[in-house]
Amino acid sequence: MKNKNNRKVQSLLQLLLFAGVLLFLNILANARINGKALYGYLDMTEEQRYTLTGATRNLLQGLDDVVYIKVLLEGDFPAGFKRLQAATRDVLDDFRSASGYIEYEFEDPGAGTTEQINQRREQLSKEGVNPVNLRVKGVEGTSEKLIYPYAIIYHKNRSFTVNLLENEVPGVPPEVTLNNSVGLLEYKLANAIQKLQLARKPSILFTTGQGELSPMETADLEKSLLEFYETGRVNLDSVVNIGAEAAALVVAKPTLPFSEKNKFKIDQYIMNGGKVLWLIDKVAVSLDSLRGRKSYYPNEYDLNLDDLLFKYGIRIQPDLVLDIQCSTVPLATGMVGNAPQFDYFRYPYHLVVAPQTDHPVVKSLGAVNLLYASSIDTSVQTKTGVQKTVLLQSSRNTRVQLIPMELDFDFLRYDLDPAKFNQAPRAVAMALQGVFPSMYENRVTESMLDGLQQLGLAFRPQSLPTKMIVISDGDVAKNKINPRNQSISPLGYNEFDRYLFANKDLLINALEYLLDDNGVIEARGKEVRLRLLDTVKAKQESASWQLFNIGLPLAFLLAFALLYSWVRRRRFAR
Repeated sequence: MKNKNNRKVQSLLQLLLFAGVLLFLNILANARINGKALYGYLDMTEEQRYTLTGATRNLLQGLDDVVYIKVLLEGDFPAGFKRLQAATRDVLDDFRSASGYIEYEFEDPGAGTTEQINQRREQLSKEGVNPVNLRVKGVEGTSEKLIYPYAIIYHKNRSFTVNLLENEVPGVPPEVTLNNSVGLLEYKLANAIQKLQLARKPSILFTTGQGELSPMETADLEKSLLEFYETGRVNLDSVVNIGAEAAALVVAKPTLPFSEKNKFKIDQYIMNGGKVLWLIDKVAVSLDSLRGRKSYYPNEYDLNLDDLLFKYGIRIQPDLVLDIQCSTVPLATGMVGNAPQFDYFRYPYHLVVAPQTDHPVVKSLGAVNLLYASSIDTSVQTKTGVQKTVLLQSSRNTRVQLIPMELDFDFLRYDLDPAKFNQAPRAVAMALQGVFPSMYENRVTESMLDGLQQLGLAFRPQSLPTKMIVISDGDVAKNKINPRNQSISPLGYNEFDRYLFANKDLLINALEYLLDDNGVIEARGKEVRLRLLDTVKAKQESASWQLFNIGLPLAFLLAFALLYSWVRRRRFAR
């Protein structure tokens, strides 16, 4: 009896010891030393979806204060949003594994009494956080539910709201939109944290003096930039040079020629590591120039920039790109009483360009509306190593017209003939990166050198490593202005198609790419592949798979029982 009691005590002690070891290991696995977690994980996915980019990890490990993230994705959601919720939690867990300063919680904006919910929604609305009206199909029919796919990030008395859900694009299945949203989670959250850490807002300057877009015409773009950037104008004639105070320079649709002095200022700004976003119209034509005329012969803008851009590795051709994939314009087709009757026709000079590359600037970007864009020649050789990437190009149903040409609307009265749109796609937006040669090497004048010497600067024949982006359409940054009340339309809004194109997202992504010296934008290029179930094949093979899933375990169980019975008979037969 005594031995039996001893064995019970010994078993109890062993159980307690085992539980203590498990508890110790659990505490140790969640502990941190100098902010670093002691646990790890192995990412077995093909696209390494659970592995943070090096730039994101460096950003998080450099935190010196708490970053608190409140995610408004708690509650009962359909499967797609459940996936977005789980993916957000996974990314935040990855963030927390890289830094002990990351704290987060999930909150349900729809929890509580009706009064509490209404107060919370009103407060969120004041902060610019508006819900998504989601239709949910159930057994009793379709119901509507307000969902807040947002994360609010707080750091050092500052906050920033991140929209976790990408905008839907017509023709793109909702599951693809959700997949794109999942793929961009790391970038969106890391980018917001990086911006909240900035002690001073970088300055983005728009050039003036060469007939560029006015502040009113870029008002919507600048309004979106002002949250994290300072914006302003710089008249190249009124400054001696463009210094490091300009984080980026935007040349938005110039219509007058650049003087050699002003080109030299831009050139040396680039040579010292400056970034430039070129938005250039090569051909002087607009929809207004065609109104009231039977035909129109556009001319080439004399900007005096060809030699400068050629030196950097590109050439904007004096042509217009036409594409069957285009937006519409209204044309008068008759009269109803005393009023003209309008019909809408596809206008191939107004391109609708869908990104076809995974470059961070355009990954998961919606369609962009370009007006009278020209083709960009990428075959130009440079003295230094410049990496060129096509960001946007026309579709396979392309046609190119060289100037001089006659433009009219008569051809729109007939269906566009695909046989005439049989040329290869043309590049209309390019990203250039690397070391650029100066156009003024062996050409700099004494007056140019004197100007630099007065500022204590030396002439640079080659640039520091830097980046620039060229888009062959200046109107991509232009918002429409209502002449009656001077109100502005959202940038990218096409009033004829009544659709908001992704022009503003393109430009914001472009500027963030130019200004991102830490490489966080690399996370925007991460790919999360959507592996959809082949429903037809699944239905055809459902019986065989059911038999496999049910029959195979039973077969293993039967085989084990027979083997066990045979072993017992052999053992006790002796």
